Amino acid sequence: MQHAIPPDTHGPLTAPMARAVEKCVHCGFCLPACPTYRELGTEMDSPRGRIVLMKEVLEGSLAVADAAPHLDACLGCLACEPACPSGVPYRDLVSAYRASTAAEREPQRPLMEKLRRKLVSTTIPHPSRFQFAARTGRLAQPLAPLLPRALRPMLELIPDEPLPPLVVYPPTVPPPDGVPVRARVALLLGCAQQVLDPDINDATIEVLNRNGIEIVIPETQGCCGALSWHVGDLPSAQKFAVKNLAAFPADVDAVITNAAGCGSGLHEYPLILKGTRAEAAATAFAERSCDISVYLAKLAADLEPIPAPSRALRIAYHDACHLANAQGVTIPPRDLLRAIPNVEVIEVPDGATCCGSAGSYNIDQPEIAASLGRQKARHLRSTDADLIATGNIGCLTQIKSHLAKDGGPPLPIRHTVQILRDAYAGRL
Repeated sequence: MQHAIPPDTHGPLTAPMARAVEKCVHCGFCLPACPTYRELGTEMDSPRGRIVLMKEVLEGSLAVADAAPHLDACLGCLACEPACPSGVPYRDLVSAYRASTAAEREPQRPLMEKLRRKLVSTTIPHPSRFQFAARTGRLAQPLAPLLPRALRPMLELIPDEPLPPLVVYPPTVPPPDGVPVRARVALLLGCAQQVLDPDINDATIEVLNRNGIEIVIPETQGCCGALSWHVGDLPSAQKFAVKNLAAFPADVDAVITNAAGCGSGLHEYPLILKGTRAEAAATAFAERSCDISVYLAKLAADLEPIPAPSRALRIAYHDACHLANAQGVTIPPRDLLRAIPNVEVIEVPDGATCCGSAGSYNIDQPEIAASLGRQKARHLRSTDADLIATGNIGCLTQIKSHLAKDGGPPLPIRHTVQILRDAYAGRL
């Protein structure tokens, strides 16, 4: 199919969008892989259908408002990419499209939807604000039925347990005395993760330090920008990206992420900053960035041996979409878990389907997100696992919530690196 997107109409994002559009041959292999197509059952809510809608909007033959309900319903989970025989880079299209049409789309949104999006964008990327908002929201939860329907999902997603205090880390964390330094990395802390489960960062630091890795934690780092980028707020995404390019030192062996969404966001910096003076720096930064599981797997032969747990464990591994689909990382976390003696890694039925978290999706599209969350919890229960492992705070929070609601027995869910840390410490 030849694209007809007018050149330069949408700035530097035009070429990547055009390449993505013209690669699609409309074969339909993406349909069964798409969670929203399976939920909604309409062609326009499939990747193939959305590509046609985006093409028509960008060509000027379809109004943004007519395509909006179907584009807003896209999770951005990228399950369509590994299913596509033509290699359509859907990631280069959907967020770029949202950014290119934001000026026309945003004024069309209902007032309460605008307010909800504003609250999300001004709180979650800033840990201290997010913590304050979550604690305030917990107090307001009894009033949820009185709020406008568009605002209720934010209160419903606040965890029941008290939030831990924010952790302030030193700018450099060396290995313990007696452990020689063999590498130096920088760590992205993640914004929601610092509020919801800072122990993931603690575990990351402990496992790296134990294996001789010195960690730099830039004080001026900020949100990765993925939340802004995936909803089409390009100016905010660029601001976050530029801030992190300046904050992270160039003289480290790698920039480590431990949240799949954040890692995916860093790898999209070249597109987010395309056409700017920072594009080359963004490309170099993305190339140095990798998930904690990838970095540890490269050291596998030299990792400190892990003691055997006191009992055999069945661990179900949940693939976070932005780790498996966006970054292509599926084997390293499984290999790390299998390196723990007496551990059996269990595959999850329909494991490639999104859990429904997807950044702020479970706030913007709560009905679809809840359905996917219930299905994921049911499939995880069916594994008869002792423990669930995953690599993303959003998935962890979503799955934990739905496991708590389904009436089944407690089923713990932990980040892969938390499980490794606990195995080293003899706490499994």
